[in-house]
Amino acid sequence: MEPRALLEAWRGRLGRELDAAIGFWARHSHDPEHGGFFSCLGRDGSVYDDVKYVWLQGRQVWVYARLYRTVPRFRRPELLEAARAGGEFLLRCARVGPGSPKAAFALSRDGRPTKVQRSIFSECFCALGLDELGRATGESRYRREARALLEAVVRWVREDPTELGRPPLAGATPHEPLAVPMMLLCLAEQLGDGAGGPLAELEGWCAQRLLRHLQRDGSAVLENVSEDGKELPGCLGRQQNPGHALEAGWFLLRYAQRQGDTALAAQAIEGFMVRPFQAGWDPEHGGLFAFQDVDGLCPTQLEWSMKLWWPHAEAMVAFLMAYAHSREPALLRLFHQVAEYAFERFRDPEHGEWFGYLARDGKVALTIKGGPFKGCFHVPRALHMCEEILVQLLDEPHQCPGAAE
Repeated sequence: MEPRALLEAWRGRLGRELDAAIGFWARHSHDPEHGGFFSCLGRDGSVYDDVKYVWLQGRQVWVYARLYRTVPRFRRPELLEAARAGGEFLLRCARVGPGSPKAAFALSRDGRPTKVQRSIFSECFCALGLDELGRATGESRYRREARALLEAVVRWVREDPTELGRPPLAGATPHEPLAVPMMLLCLAEQLGDGAGGPLAELEGWCAQRLLRHLQRDGSAVLENVSEDGKELPGCLGRQQNPGHALEAGWFLLRYAQRQGDTALAAQAIEGFMVRPFQAGWDPEHGGLFAFQDVDGLCPTQLEWSMKLWWPHAEAMVAFLMAYAHSREPALLRLFHQVAEYAFERFRDPEHGEWFGYLARDGKVALTIKGGPFKGCFHVPRALHMCEEILVQLLDEPHQCPGAAE
């Protein structure tokens, strides 16, 4: 297909799919009685559990507020009010206690804490959503709360993790998961104000920490490395997560673009996108494996061979962004490859949104549309970002090179 026609076709498909996904969550996830959102939704949107997961609350606030703020067709008062209701629910209920910087992982329907995780991600996604809500509403109190959460997370990661509640264990291997600097880079971009802003030092620190996960002469992205950036022994050190590598890749590419660093941009594309994708794509059935072992041993994660929704969503963003940056035809072909797989396998044309969990052969393994880990985030974010990139490409006066065969 001629490149411009391909881009135009995907622009239409992505836009329609984004409308369907937001329609699904708007119809089924809002809780008018207590505020916030239900995420445990069956295929048809029916609520099968009313537990509310804090990180998914923050993510849905972000999606609604970002779409309201940046996409004209979503500039609807009811969408902003739903985002505000979610933000107010977080302000009332997310913290485990008065004055505590720690957020719960799960809440009862009426907002009482039911579970806490000793990690940073509930706080991170609260901050992400509240900052975007502040930008959409113009109310600075949301952004102040987001900045306070970011400061707590940075303190836990870079200075003192005591408040996370993890007891130091004599035999534990100190290590850094890829998700930590990746998430902080995402937050620094969200809360910052462009290159050279007040969070520039944090962005630079995150980028350098991410690069330490690029091991074996740049041939492999490892999920965990030692605190001084070295490969670790055992299953922990050999673990690979193709979806995280791809997501980190487009975070790094955006950072490189803000810095004007062409070498880092090339490293992000080749090291964090192309090679992990080539290694992670199932040659027999298609789709990305959930986990891999860098030495080819059997991964220990029970779901390692499943095809999950979010790595494919991240791959779509990564390759379309990389193509827009480099205009390398092979990157457009990779976008087309993963997008076709995702639309064929994950998409539910009957009820809207995507299934999240496929068996290795691509058949639906779980019919749920949401749960503790899947909510209104990866699918709509990817569709929105890809649509945004396509609009920019198609608005350019010259035809974009490259073709998908």
